[in-house]
Amino acid sequence: MSTIKNPVGPQSSRVYWRRRLVVLLGVVAVVVVIVLLFVRPGASNGEPAKQHPAGAATKPPAAATSIPTASASADGQPCKPADIKVEAVTDKDVYAPGELPQLSVALTNTGSKSCTIDAGTAQQLFTITSGAEIYWKSTDCQTDKVDAEVLLAPAKTISSKTPITWDRTRSDPSTCQAKREQVPAAGASYHLETTVSGIKSAETKQFILQ
Repeated sequence: MSTIKNPVGPQSSRVYWRRRLVVLLGVVAVVVVIVLLFVRPGASNGEPAKQHPAGAATKPPAAATSIPTASASADGQPCKPADIKVEAVTDKDVYAPGELPQLSVALTNTGSKSCTIDAGTAQQLFTITSGAEIYWKSTDCQTDKVDAEVLLAPAKTISSKTPITWDRTRSDPSTCQAKREQVPAAGASYHLETTVSGIKSAETKQFILQ
């Protein structure tokens, strides 16, 4: 008979069969490794399986694109006042007779990390002055105040979604339901100051009423 089926040698045939089995298993292991290198488990149509980095399924919270006018909440660490720049904004520098100024505010995160801040109308204060005199405050007759937390990304600036229209009158809480007097115009200069969550704009925005 063939020596393959009946090994010949000084040792028993059981020893030779054991050696052949070990060699065979080694060959099978090599083949399996080669197959796994070219066709990875979970791949379809022979293409390598896609790798998903850890945490890829969890999306980070979206940063705000504007200051919301409705109540809102956001996850994250509160902003440090020193990292928030508040800027008073008007739609024009000079307004023609009868033209009403549109007032808004811009917030910029000057820090290195995203943070949250309540920028809702309940936390906003617009103040218009001329010289040392205060002519108008947004809180004198404010209604429908809301708290709106936003997530502010680093180096990101957001602004009011809906500006406030100033009717060019002098405000006072006692005259909210009455007709108020118009402020001086004909080239009069005014300054807008804004405050959000207690953080005041570093500079006022000057504008002129014709």
